[in-house]
Amino acid sequence: MPEQDAISLLKADHKKVKALLEELEKTTERGAKKRVALLARIETELTVHTSIEETIFYPAFRDAVTKRDDREMYFEALEEHHVVKLVLPEIKATDPSSEPFAAKAKVLKELVTHHAKEEEREMFPEARKVLDKDELLELGARMAAKKKQLLGGR
Repeated sequence: MPEQDAISLLKADHKKVKALLEELEKTTERGAKKRVALLARIETELTVHTSIEETIFYPAFRDAVTKRDDREMYFEALEEHHVVKLVLPEIKATDPSSEPFAAKAKVLKELVTHHAKEEEREMFPEARKVLDKDELLELGARMAAKKKQLLGGR
């Protein structure tokens, strides 16, 4: 398997999480067990993804950019992660067979989808301008290793 650069790795994560969120949104109150299982998978994926972004990709992006708008993009991305981290425990504490669970899951999906879209349309193209191919490959390798570690070797 060829090496994956940082942006390709993050986009693959986005695709996977969005698919899981779509699946969660399609569940009904009768599928409480499925909802709990899906939410656990989503939480794991988001926790690992935000960790590799916050510890590896975002600092590299922040250090490489020079424009104020790009630095603001970095701080906004961190705040969007913060909001997701606030919403997840609320959803987990909500009865999975209830309508409020469905509403919270929909909000989580909207937050994550918005965040991923902004990264893919704004941050990633800028990252490709300020980080060369070798830097992106090196970041991708570090992120893949950290991801494997966080997932317990999986």
